[in-house]
Amino acid sequence: MSPVVAVNGIQHRYGSKDALAVERLVFEGGSTAVLGPNGSGKSTLLRLLATVAELQTGTIRVDELDPLDALQRTAIRRRLGYVAQRDGLPPRMRVGAFLDYVGALKEIDSARLRRRWSTWALERVDLADVAGDRIGSLSGGMQRRLSIAQALLGSPDLLVLDEPLAGLDGEQRAAVSSLLVSLAETTTIIVATHHAEELATLCHRVIVVDGGQPVFVGTPATLADQAAGRVWETTAPDQAAVSRAVGPGRFRCVADRIPAGQEAVVPTVADGYLATVRRSS
Repeated sequence: MSPVVAVNGIQHRYGSKDALAVERLVFEGGSTAVLGPNGSGKSTLLRLLATVAELQTGTIRVDELDPLDALQRTAIRRRLGYVAQRDGLPPRMRVGAFLDYVGALKEIDSARLRRRWSTWALERVDLADVAGDRIGSLSGGMQRRLSIAQALLGSPDLLVLDEPLAGLDGEQRAAVSSLLVSLAETTTIIVATHHAEELATLCHRVIVVDGGQPVFVGTPATLADQAAGRVWETTAPDQAAVSRAVGPGRFRCVADRIPAGQEAVVPTVADGYLATVRRSS
C-alpha cells in the first residue's frame, strides 16, 4: 500500500534566508506535482521528504515513521527512490556496475537479483542497450534517465523526483511521464517539475510553491480554473500581463483582467500556475 506522507510546521533556513515554511501538507498515494519558480523552495521540500536534508523545525512522517530517528530514517530509505535536482553520477563507472552498486546499497543481497532489477529498470527508461557503457559517455538526457532507473530499483513505494524531465527531448518526456502515471497506481510519487502541461496535468494533485510557501493545493483542473476569465491570445505580448509565445505571431497572456476588445480563452494548467504565482508575488 502506498505510504502516507505528512508534513507539519516546517520552517527551513539557509543562513539568514528563509527557504521554506509549510504549515501542513499530506501526500496520500498517487502522484503530486510540485510547481514553482526557481528559488521558490521546491527542491528544499523534496530534499527534506527524501531525508537528504535534516529538519530544522516541524515534523515529517512517512506512515508514522520519523526521519529524525536513525532507525526509522533507515526504514524510510528502504522504501524510497530519489532523483536529485542534479544527477552527480560517477562518470567512470559503467552503467551496469553503477546500478549493481545502488542495488547493494538498497540491500538487494543477491547479485543475480540485482542484475534482474537493473535490467528491468533500464528497460523502463529505454536504456537497455547501454549497460556496458561508461556513464560519462552518455548524453545528458541519458544520464537523467539513468538517475530515474536507479530510483526504481527494488520497486520503492515512495518516489521523490526533482525535475525528472530535465534535459529530455519531447519523446523521452512523454515516455517518462507515462511511466510515472503507471507507477502512481501503486506508489506515492512527489515530483517537482517545470513542465506544467506535460507532467502536472497528468498528476492527481498539484502544489504551487512560491516564496517558500505553498500558495495552491488542489487538482490540475482546479489549478487551471485559477485563470478562468483571465487568459487571452493576441498577436503581440502585453507588457501588463505574463505573456508567452504559443506560435508564430501568437502570444498567450495572463493578467488580472482581460483588456477591452479581447476574448477569454479556456485556461490550461500552465495558465493557472502563472495566474497563481502572479497573485502571490
